[in-house]
This record gives sequence, structure tokens and C-alpha cells, in this order.
Amino acid sequence: MAELAAQIRSRQSLVLKALPPPVSNDDRKTLSTAVNIAREYYQADKKYLGESLPLYYLELARVTAADIGLGLPAVISALLSGISEESEAWEKIDNSGDRSVREVVRGLSRVTALRGRDFTGQAENFRKLLLSLADDGRVILIALAERLLIMRRLDWLPEKERLPVASETYFLFAPLAHRLGYYNIKSEMEDLAMRMMEPAEYNEIEARLKQTTTSRNRLIREFSGPVMEKLDAMGIRYKLKSRTKSIHSIWQKMKRQGVAFEEVFDIFAIRIIIDTDPAHEKSSCWQVYSVVTDLYQPDPSRMRDWISVPKTNGYESLHTTVVTPAGKWVEVQIRTTRMDEIAEKGLAAHFRYKGVKGEGGLDAWMAQMREVLGASEKEGSEFLGDIRPGLYADEVFVFTPRGEVRQLPVGATLLDFAFDIHTEVGSKCTGGKVNGRNVQLKHVLRNGDHVSVITSSRQSPKRDWLSFVVTNKARTKIKQALNEEKFRLAAEGKEMLTRRMKNWKIPYGDATVVRLLTEYGFKTSQDLYFSIAIGEIDLLQVKKVLLRSDEQPGESPPRTPETQTQDDVTVSGGDYLIIDEKVEGLDYKLAKCCNPVFGDRIFGFVTVLEGIKIHRATCPNADFMISNFPYRIVRAQWTRLDSSRGFLSSIRITGVENLGIVARISEIVSEYRGVAVKNFNYTMNNGLFEGRIELLVPNINVLYSLIKKIQSVKGITRVSRVDR
Repeated sequence: MAELAAQIRSRQSLVLKALPPPVSNDDRKTLSTAVNIAREYYQADKKYLGESLPLYYLELARVTAADIGLGLPAVISALLSGISEESEAWEKIDNSGDRSVREVVRGLSRVTALRGRDFTGQAENFRKLLLSLADDGRVILIALAERLLIMRRLDWLPEKERLPVASETYFLFAPLAHRLGYYNIKSEMEDLAMRMMEPAEYNEIEARLKQTTTSRNRLIREFSGPVMEKLDAMGIRYKLKSRTKSIHSIWQKMKRQGVAFEEVFDIFAIRIIIDTDPAHEKSSCWQVYSVVTDLYQPDPSRMRDWISVPKTNGYESLHTTVVTPAGKWVEVQIRTTRMDEIAEKGLAAHFRYKGVKGEGGLDAWMAQMREVLGASEKEGSEFLGDIRPGLYADEVFVFTPRGEVRQLPVGATLLDFAFDIHTEVGSKCTGGKVNGRNVQLKHVLRNGDHVSVITSSRQSPKRDWLSFVVTNKARTKIKQALNEEKFRLAAEGKEMLTRRMKNWKIPYGDATVVRLLTEYGFKTSQDLYFSIAIGEIDLLQVKKVLLRSDEQPGESPPRTPETQTQDDVTVSGGDYLIIDEKVEGLDYKLAKCCNPVFGDRIFGFVTVLEGIKIHRATCPNADFMISNFPYRIVRAQWTRLDSSRGFLSSIRITGVENLGIVARISEIVSEYRGVAVKNFNYTMNNGLFEGRIELLVPNINVLYSLIKKIQSVKGITRVSRVDR
């Protein structure tokens, strides 16, 4: 215990050193109180990532201060983030300092991937992480700090968790760090993830960097000497740093340009940080730019001015690439001390410079994220597909007719611009003008374009718009409008159907709707009515269906292409199911919408034409059936297992592309007795693997055992059962 106490004191001292100055005596006392609470609550004999819990959370607090740049309340929130909300410790915490600590910790507790150490369900956890932005920005920053700490200690995780964690970090957390302005953290996360995901390439580039260290340092000295000499003579206060490009960034450039390591010419960059007052920041940066370009020939195509128009995350800097007399290319970044702090500490620097809630472009981005999240009803990968592209996107800067600057991601179209102005403008947009020239909705905007929009009251969002807009706001608003239009048309379709049925003297009711849903393979009545309204379903054909006698021999409902992909599994009465005695004698089938397997919790639903359908209790249609037709629900339960019978089930597999991954999955399936593969489809794209297997399995024990075994394959990040 004495040794642990000494380690805690040492770690506490490191936390104090990492806090942004000034640190008062009251701050020291507040931190000391929090450390004592943590020592009392966290069990010293419990360990995580290689050390006892008190030390782990102290290290998380240090990373929150040193790498993220947050102040004392957030640091204490990180330190106490492992304390459950039900703990009696909160009375002490609330009495000892900032009451917002509890709210931040509560926000962190919602990020289940971090708090529960459950590194699956990537997209949904990421959704919850982004939702936390709506409460307090510190929540997401502490979450980034913890993910950075986990990545630094990845080797301490169980081997089966390392690749999924690295993959999740690479595809979700690194882009988020980038978008929030934490470029150092983004680069470190990418490198650490690459070391796990692409170890051979990582080790090769790392070795080449070590081999070229001496020559690189010599080039830096030769390049910097003349610049420093001239700046000193001008009396400019500055710091000069050199930065080697990250291993991941070098690897990406080698892949993108198809070049060898030796052909990546901007392996390192020179950063000139100017100490000047706020009133002269821009002029000082341009003055230094003039010095550099007087000494060395610049490449005009690689000049970037993020001082006149900063990035949406607040990043400000001048970038240029110049060539030395020896023919070596060097990237030069010029910024002030304030700009450098924002570049290094991202959102946290905005807290200090502009108040806790921040201002400007970053607030606009956070508001846009909340708008998209609030409007989205999607879960999982579809939601992630809407959000993730915006995290890594670079910006283009365009002007409204009034001269206002609008920042949009690279690839944004005229329609994206229209929605950025206002939802109503986007919805009514028919075209526009760029630099005085008429353009179509899908015209891609460039830096410096002057854009105006043409609207019409008769215009409304179209489904094909989704194929060329790139901003989250445009996609979300278009989908909302399309859903509203579908709802309106569905109401018209219902009115058309009921009016015709009245003319045909056919009673309208639940039984009729269910019969038509079964006939045409729709899941909801809204889909049925919508198809009637847009003419996909002919009402004369509907009349034939409704007038057709149920007893006509040889007649079976026509099937849509979707329902033709699998056959119903017909079950003979009393074989391995017991159905409620009140419907004794009716045939029953296993429902296609959820594919129940022996051992699932199930119920029966009495249909109009096809007897009883057996559904899983977790069927996606269960809530609708139970709430709307409770009188048709009957009890059902499994009896004995028939080992000769197979139940249809599907599983989805996602992961990182890996040589031999398909063969290994097939090998695992073949090891299971009584399991047969009906279909196996997979795709590999941009380093990602996604597959789907349709299987016949004897029971859920075998199914979940198979899922667990496939999950353990190297490169697989998630395996899940799907309904259809």
C-alpha cells in the first residue's frame, strides 16, 4: 500500500504539471480532495490496462490535461468517471467543487463503448458519443482522451479485442479528433491503429524513417539556418519546430500516388510560430511568408491560406511548399502562438480563448451535428454513413450574393449550398448561377466561387438528389421531405383504396389490409397505400385479389422478388411446437420477417390466409402486431428438438480486409455438424470486409456458438444475427 500511495502522489504531481496555468492553491486542494475520493472508491487490487484503477484514472486525468488541454473541472471529471451514479461518493464530490462534474460523468456513462468496455456496436456507440455534444463538449473530449489512452496501452487488452478496438479508433475516433482540430491526436491514433491493422507496412515505414533520421536532420539544419538568420535580423520573436509526417500519412500518400518511400518528398515540415499581439497576427504571418519565399522557390499550387478564412474547427495557418537549392521539397507552416495552441488543442483552446461554449465555425458544426442527430431515426451503419464523411472532409469557401463566406466540404454541390443557406431554399432550388454562369443542381463548387440560387414554388425534393449531395444537413432534410411526401401520398392511396372498395361493395377492415400486405409482400400498410398512390399497384388487380375465393385450387399469392429468396418452412402440427389450444388444428409456418430458430422466444400470429405465423419475440414487426391486433396473438413454445431439421438464419459479418478471411469463415462453418450454408455473399472495399451468410442451423445454441467462433477470427470486428 505504501508503494501505491507513493505512485498516486507522483501521478497527482504529473496531473498538476499538465494543467493549463495558472494553477492556484485552491485548485491544488480541489484536486487533492478528488484524488482522495478516487483512492477511497476505486479498489486498488483491481486493474485495467496494466495498472490499478486509481493510477489508471489519474493517468486519464493527466491525458485530459496534457493532450486535450482541458482545465481542472474536466480533469476531475475524467478522474472520477469510473464512479457509478448510485455511489455515495457523489455527495462528497458535489460538496467539494464544481457541480458540473456529475453532469459530465453522467454524459460519459452514456458512451457505453467506453464505460462498459464493450468494443462492439461501433456505429450506435458513435451515435451516442456524438449525442453527448448536445450537453457538454467536455464529454466528447474526455472520451477522446480515454480512447487515446486505450490505444497507447493496446497491448494490455485481450488479444481478441485489439483489432476491433484499433478498427473502431481508426474509422470513428481518429476522424472525430481531426474534425475537432486535434491533429496530433488524430495522427497518433491513426499510427497506433495502423500498427495493429497493417503491422508489416507500419514496421517497414518506421524502419525507413529511422534509417533516414541523420540526413533528414541535416536537411532541416541547412534549410532553417538562412530563415532564422533573416528573422533574427528583423527582430521577429518566433519559435521554429520541425515535424516528421506520421507513418500513416506517409503510407496513405504512397498508396494514393503509387510511389515508393523515397518518392514521398514532404516527409517533414518546418513550423514557424510567431509571438505577436492579436492586432498584428495576419500581417506578421504574411511577413514571415515573404521571408521564406524570398529565400526558397514556392510551389503556388500547394499554397494554403487558412488565416483569411479559417477551417470550421478553428484551424488557422499559412502553408506553403518550397524547394531548396539541392532540389529537396519542404513544407512550411506559419502561424502565431494562439493559432498554434488551437491547432494543437483544438476545441479546448476555443474554451479558453472564446468562453466555455465556444463560438464561430466550430459552434456551427456542433449545431449541425445536433440537427442531424435529432432528425435521424436511423441506427447503425446507415446513420454512420450519413455522419462519417463529414468528419474528414476538407472545406471549400464560397460566397453568397451579399459577399458572405460559406464553408462547405470538398465536393459540395450547388444543392448543398442551397440547403446550407436555408432548408426552404434547398427544397425549392431548381438551379443557380456560379460566377455568373447558369449551372445545374449537381454542379460541384470550387474555392472562391460566387454562388446564387434560383428557386421555384413548384419544386420539391427528389430521391435522386441524394445521389449527389454531400453535406449531412442536405441529406437529412431531403430524406425528411421524402418521408413526409410518402406519408402524404400514403394517405391519398388509402383514400383511393377505401373509395374503390366501397364502390365494389367489399367491406374494408384489418382482415382486408393484412390480406393485401401478405399478397404483395409489404411490411406496413403505409407501404401498401403509397404503392397504390404512385401506381405501382393496379387497383383492378387489387379487386381480383379481394374477390378471389380462398378455396380456389392451385392459387397462391404472387411473390415479390424479395420474398422469393427463401421458402416458408411449413411445420406439421405437434412436431416440435405447441400452439395455444384455442386454435388447435390450424397449420402454422415460421415467419420470414424474423426467421425463428429452435430455442428462440416465440409467439404465434393468426393470419387471414396462411394460418398461424410463428415469430420471434424480438421480431421487428412484433410491436406493431401486438399493439394493433392483440386478439390474434397466441402462445407458442418449442417442445422437442428434431436434430434432422434445419432452421433458416442469417448472420452479417464486418471487419478489416485480411488475406484468407473468407476461407477461415468457411472452414469454421464446416466444423459444425448439422449446419448447412444456403448462401454466402461478401464484398471487400477500401480495406473493409462485409459478408452475409444464410444458414440452416438446428438450434440457437449452435447459431450463437458459430457467431462467437467467427467473431474470434483475426480481422473480424463484428458478427451479428439479422432478421432477413
